[in-house]
Parts: sequence; C-alpha cells; structure tokens
Amino acid sequence: MNGIVIRWLTLTGAIILTSYLLDGIQVSGFFSALFAAAILGILNAFFRPIALFLTLPINIMTLGFFTFLINAFMLKMASGVIPGFDVYGFWSAVFGSLIISLISWLLNSFINEQGKVTYIDLKHRGGDRWE
Repeated sequence: MNGIVIRWLTLTGAIILTSYLLDGIQVSGFFSALFAAAILGILNAFFRPIALFLTLPINIMTLGFFTFLINAFMLKMASGVIPGFDVYGFWSAVFGSLIISLISWLLNSFINEQGKVTYIDLKHRGGDRWE
C-alpha cells in the first residue's frame, strides 16, 4: 500500500513539473494536481486498456505511435473532471502526456514494490567488468 502512495505522489510531482514546463497545462495548486494524479491513475487502470484494445489495428499500423494520442486523450479527460487542472489544446495534451510519462517513469524507476527508494551499487572489477 505504501508503494501506491509513493507512486501517486511521484505522478503528482510529474504533473506539477509539467505545468511549469508547458504553457498549455495549468494547475491551480497541489490538491488539484493530487486529484488529477488520482483520476489519471483510475483512467489509466480502467479505460486505457480498453482504448488500447479497440484501437489495436491503427496502433499496429502506426507502430505504436497512436498510444501517444490515447495518453493525450486520457490527460484531456482528467482535465475535464478536475477543477483547477486545465489542459489547453491538442498538442499541449500530447506533449504534456509525454513529459508526464517520462518524469513519472524516471522517478518510479527508483521505487521498489514496498515503496522504498532503491539503487544499484556497482563495483568495478577491472577492465570492462562491473558487478
């Protein structure tokens, strides 16, 4: 359960950081970003697999690039539900979903299943060998 809360907070941070990077995404405060992260998580858990399945032929034809449009659509849906979280325009949604995904992936790569920050400690063993 702790891991879910940590991932929820990292998604919240990714949304806030994206609102600073893009002019087309605005967040009025921390709680708006927190609720937006919750709604995005729910939409991605329930509706995204259905959307991916229904658009599978076009997704295959575009070599997976149509997934960016599905992510943008989920972001626009979340902005329609949450007051204080606004996404203006199609391209803001596309670039915003891409930036949110990258930041969230980067932050979540350091978190294990128990919600603790982990890292890999490599030691040089000579030559090209690391353990």
